[in-house]
Amino acid sequence: MGVLERSVATLRVSGDDLLSEEITALLGASPTYSHTKGDRRVFASGRERIFKFGIWNLSAKVAEPEDLNAQVYELLAQLTPDLAVWRELSERYSVDLFCGWFMANGNDGVSIAPRILLALGERGIELDLDIYSPSDD
Repeated sequence: MGVLERSVATLRVSGDDLLSEEITALLGASPTYSHTKGDRRVFASGRERIFKFGIWNLSAKVAEPEDLNAQVYELLAQLTPDLAVWRELSERYSVDLFCGWFMANGNDGVSIAPRILLALGERGIELDLDIYSPSDD
């Protein structure tokens, strides 16, 4: 079994009443991307979108080959270790770690270290995985 070609990882906090400044203050780091419920975004195509909920995202560097363990460590090292803060966040908002895993072959694999699983669980962070098969390009 080969290793995955690439991985992306983003910590996402979302909710109706989410204010980016509050999450930044609680976690101790600025987001890679954020918006508030009701914010408007106009795309290059001219299409407009009004956001239905707030979101605060912090993305790790893309890993080639896949290294989710290092990406989670990179993200959590920037944020508060205070589990009471994480408990409050996970009670008020949806908190997850979005991971995109990109395969180079039909039988690539991955493992996640127990300490990473524990760190996510202690913080109430749900693991959300998207796995992309190799392309024919």
